[in-house]
Amino acid sequence: MPVGISSSRSLRIVVLVCSISLHFITGFSNDKPGVKNGMADNNLSTSNHGTGTKVLIICIVVIAVVLFSLFLFKMWQKKKREEHYARLLKLFEEDSELEVELGLRD
Repeated sequence: MPVGISSSRSLRIVVLVCSISLHFITGFSNDKPGVKNGMADNNLSTSNHGTGTKVLIICIVVIAVVLFSLFLFKMWQKKKREEHYARLLKLFEEDSELEVELGLRD
């Protein structure tokens, strides 16, 4: 897989995660939906603070899972590449039995 394709895919994933997290920013705003004429309810204020914290924790967990998945995928790709390279070397190493059968060597 060419390097440009995997970096493009990684960039798309990062953009997707960022766009989804932008939808949760309203939990961090100071505007209270139930506030009228400058009067705020204390329960509503603590509720929004708790929601914002939960959203932040969820975003961090999602980003950590994505990064961990990307790390595991890269390790898997490296392992597969090494296996293919070992198979290629084995294919082209000198096989004495094959040379004897073909009459190339005594």
